[in-house]
Amino acid sequence: MSVVAVYPGSFDPITNGHTSILKSGLVAFERIVVAVLHNPRKQALFSVEERIELIRESVAEMGAEPGRVEVDTFDGLLVDYCKRKGARIILRGLRAVADFEYELQMANMNRHLNEDVETVFIMADDAYFYVSSNLIKEAAKLGGDVKALVPGPVAAKLSAKLGR
Repeated sequence: MSVVAVYPGSFDPITNGHTSILKSGLVAFERIVVAVLHNPRKQALFSVEERIELIRESVAEMGAEPGRVEVDTFDGLLVDYCKRKGARIILRGLRAVADFEYELQMANMNRHLNEDVETVFIMADDAYFYVSSNLIKEAAKLGGDVKALVPGPVAAKLSAKLGR
């Protein structure tokens, strides 16, 4: 039986922290669907289409086996999306203690909404535990060098988008 996990997020943009969680997830699961949240209320730097393309390029750069990672978009309830994808696992990354409280609330709500879906937490690589998409965007907007914290395709697109 193939175990499918859904790794949801806004990924605006994907970071090396995200890819480290994805790599670890591929050790445990046969297939992972990276599900980009479409939230029109949030003002994103990258469009959903740009984020999907950046994730695909980043997955290719990290050398994931073909067919093991799917990139998709969703809106609405995550547990409903999981059901549509045939996934019983939600993959979430943890960076610091502050993440845990929020993630635990979300996991319990998802369990309440659909008891057949479990949440699995994976710790981010130590080198990226402090990295978030918001910090990346803020540092890049102010001229900071974030190339070591994001996949190559993201670094290039950030520079182009911000005119650097």
